[in-house]
Amino acid sequence: MPSLAFTRAQRLLKPEQFTRVFRTGRRRGDACFTVIATSGPGPSARLGLAVSKKVSKSAVQRNRIKRLVRESFRKHGADYGKLDIVVMARPGAAGCDNAALTNSIDTLLERTARLCDASRSS
Repeated sequence: MPSLAFTRAQRLLKPEQFTRVFRTGRRRGDACFTVIATSGPGPSARLGLAVSKKVSKSAVQRNRIKRLVRESFRKHGADYGKLDIVVMARPGAAGCDNAALTNSIDTLLERTARLCDASRSS
């Protein structure tokens, strides 16, 4: 059984890594999130998060959103191949409950992964 830990190797950590995704990535979004993804150099998918104070002034709310995104990625990250993914929360995310946020991020990550796979195979 594969490990479900969210390790350092599965994170985007440096500004250059985020910049590369922003410049070359494919975007998808909804009322809660914008997801940007591009193929990465590593052996597995990596995740970067951006949840600003525009989303919510409350650190508790921002941390809840980040926790839910990380959990979704931790469970399904192996399905995304070698993608580098940046998830940016939108202000609408603070008003959604956990189930709605989880559904939103799962749907967007799946759609973005399919979009990147389609662009690689063409």
